[in-house]
Amino acid sequence: MTGQAKVVLVTGASSGIGEATARRLAADGHRVLLGARRTDRLDRIVREIEEAGGVARGHRVDVTDLDEVRAFVDAALAEFGRVDVLVNNAGVMPLSPLEALLVDEWNRMIDVNVRGVLHGIAAALPVMRRQGAGHVVTIASVGAHEVVPTGAVYCGTKFAVRAIAEGLRQESGGDIRVSVISPGVTESELAESISDPRARADMDVYRSVALPAEAIAAAIAFAVDQPAEVDVNEIVVRPAASVN
Repeated sequence: MTGQAKVVLVTGASSGIGEATARRLAADGHRVLLGARRTDRLDRIVREIEEAGGVARGHRVDVTDLDEVRAFVDAALAEFGRVDVLVNNAGVMPLSPLEALLVDEWNRMIDVNVRGVLHGIAAALPVMRRQGAGHVVTIASVGAHEVVPTGAVYCGTKFAVRAIAEGLRQESGGDIRVSVISPGVTESELAESISDPRARADMDVYRSVALPAEAIAAAIAFAVDQPAEVDVNEIVVRPAASVN
C-alpha cells in the first residue's frame, strides 16, 4: 500500500470479485466493510480476514433497496468514522437472447446492476462531499465496451454504469475520484444465474479461460492506492488467452 489506510465499502462481497477485493484491500492495510445479502458468508469472510490480521466488518445490504444502502454507509460511519472508497461491485448476469422474453431477469439486472450503482452513489456521495474527498469504484465489464449475443440487456446495464461513472467523474470537481474496472470473463458465481440453455452453454466455453477473481482485486487495489492527485479512470482486464 502506497498511502494511508482507508475505509473501504464493498458491495457484493460474499463471493467472487467482491470477496477477493475485500480480502486484498484488508491485507493491504485498509479497513473494510463488506456488504451482501448472505450474512453467513460475510461472517465467515470477516472472521478469516481478522484471523489474518486485517480489519473488517460485515453488514447485510440489498443494493436494490436505497434505505439499506444508506444504512450500509451509516454503519461504516458509525464503525470507522468516514467513507473513503465505495466499491460498487454487486451485480447479476442472467444472459439470454431477447426472444426468450425473460422479462423478470431483465428487470433484475436493471435493478441490481444499474439502480444498485446509483443507490451506492446516492448514499456515499454526500458523505464524501462533506469530507472533501472520496473514491467511487464501479465494476463494469468488457460488456460495457461491446455487445454479444444473449448479452443485450446485461451489456446495456454495463454500458449504463460506465456512462454514469463518467458523468460522476466530470461532475466531481476533483474532490471525488472515479474508477471503472471492466473485467473480462472471471471466476465467479455470476454464471450460475443463467437459466437460458444456449446462454449457459456459451458461457461454459468462455469460462474455460476465466481469470481468477484476485486478478480483478489487484486492479482495484492499484486504483485505490494511487496518490490523491492521481485518478485512475478506467482499467480493462482480460484473460491473456482467448476462446475466439
